[in-house]
Amino acid sequence: MIEFRKDLFADERDDRLTVIGKPVRRQDILGHVTGRSPFFDDHLFEGLLHLRCARSPHHHARIRRIDVTEAERSPGVVRVLTGRDVPCNLNTLLSLLDFGIDDEPVLSGERVRYMGEPVAAVIAESEAAAREGAAKVRVDYEPLPHVLDVEEAIKPGAPVVLDIYPGNRFICHGKYDHQKLRFGDVEAALRTADYVVEGRYQMSPIEQAPIETCGAIAAPETNDRYVCYTSTQALFFSLATTSKVLRLPSSRLHFIGGTVGGGFGGKVDSIHEPLAILGAMLTGRPVKYAWDREEEMQVGGPRGAERWYITDGVMRDGRIVARKFVGYFDSGAYTRLTSYAIMKAVGHLPGPYTIPNVYADVYCVFTNRTPATAMRGFGITGVDFAIEAHMDKVAEVVGMNPIEFRILNSYRDGDMKAHRRIAKNCALIECCQVVAEKAGVALSPEAKRASSRQGGGGERAQLPPRTALDEKGRVEGFAAHGYARKGHRRGAPDTPVRPSPEPAFARTSSALPARDIASKPPSTAGAPPQPAPARAAPSQPPLPSPPSGPAPRAPIRFSSISGLRRR
Repeated sequence: MIEFRKDLFADERDDRLTVIGKPVRRQDILGHVTGRSPFFDDHLFEGLLHLRCARSPHHHARIRRIDVTEAERSPGVVRVLTGRDVPCNLNTLLSLLDFGIDDEPVLSGERVRYMGEPVAAVIAESEAAAREGAAKVRVDYEPLPHVLDVEEAIKPGAPVVLDIYPGNRFICHGKYDHQKLRFGDVEAALRTADYVVEGRYQMSPIEQAPIETCGAIAAPETNDRYVCYTSTQALFFSLATTSKVLRLPSSRLHFIGGTVGGGFGGKVDSIHEPLAILGAMLTGRPVKYAWDREEEMQVGGPRGAERWYITDGVMRDGRIVARKFVGYFDSGAYTRLTSYAIMKAVGHLPGPYTIPNVYADVYCVFTNRTPATAMRGFGITGVDFAIEAHMDKVAEVVGMNPIEFRILNSYRDGDMKAHRRIAKNCALIECCQVVAEKAGVALSPEAKRASSRQGGGGERAQLPPRTALDEKGRVEGFAAHGYARKGHRRGAPDTPVRPSPEPAFARTSSALPARDIASKPPSTAGAPPQPAPARAAPSQPPLPSPPSGPAPRAPIRFSSISGLRRR
């Protein structure tokens, strides 16, 4: 019998597992097989207008001038929108959670930072007319140097993607240019290890490729409200984003989600709704804004690229005594969800293995690529690939069966994790034993007898006797105790604030998130270059300042894997 977390989910799980292996009828299957499931594009309106965007042909360029005169005169064009028409023309989804700074224009007006970035939106009587009008938007670009590789982006002298992040690195917790994890003394453990094994692992961006492309249809309703049919995966995120971008109370917005024709994470931070509703507001008619397949592939946010460097210190008997991670997440040109992905990744390290010394520096890096977003366990999937590929590599070096190598190092109930939480309900050992049986791999008697319920705790539950302090990567010019400015008007360019002095962190407690604790990293061949600290942000960021508006509401409550909670 499998034990679940009954203290938290007493009424939500059936330990008998009577569903697995049996046919179960989905609740929505009848509508799907009969073609009656309603999608956003099934809602047709009389007088429906269509919206298409004019997009940048450059990876990085300054916009000298946008001329929409010819587009406005194009047959069938009703209205052309630029960034000046958007009430709050700066956005990032995580700022709703007090977890980031608004950095991405809805329609760019001063600079474009990736190929395909929208600079104008053309609203017309038909899709063909909207396409023709968008092709007639004339933009005078001054091409600028661009950077497409994460490690090139953090070198001194690299082109700056976002002026509010002059080192091309997201600022974590308002004070560090990377997310840290420090547990024990990795440098000392690597010196005592019998083997030191290094690896470099690269994941490319992946497009989610839903059958239904992203889109929304908006229309005026009675009582000065607007209805929006949308394919979003996150209805309340989209509602809050629209409320912020259009400076409208959410009571004036009627969002209807319905069936999503595939998303896989790519429809979490949709910004189709604000432009569709803005078009309906300015024209008084229904407006549809939907990507075609080319746009979905080119400008739809993919799973971001990841690059991982892993160094393991291993003893001859196969015990891993140290593991060092240096990771780079390619955020693309704007933050979107990548800053959260690195928090998830670091909270997951060092994988499902008990390792007494763990070190991680993980960077959210800005490049002139399409901004990345969510996809199927983003923040975890990529680093898991790197960890497990590295486990096979280390097992080969020490001459062990890779399954037995995993069983030896797996978490047992009661073990202390590197981020200072006690492991519970572990089952990797049992999974490995079943895999070996199914694959016909012979295990030693010791590996067959091993259990996730035995051998844990005790010394394995203790915090390391020494964990060194670390201030590497500390930056100036950002508030020390928050991701976003307190009392800062949402959507306005950010004015840097010098952090207040903070006492040295020298505590180790199971109630604290893993951070601020380190030893000097070992000098190992092939390790990536260490980035220079970011400079203070300039006082005049180039992103446009929106018109003034009502005071912002309190941020949505959010609890992340780091243990942080904002109210």
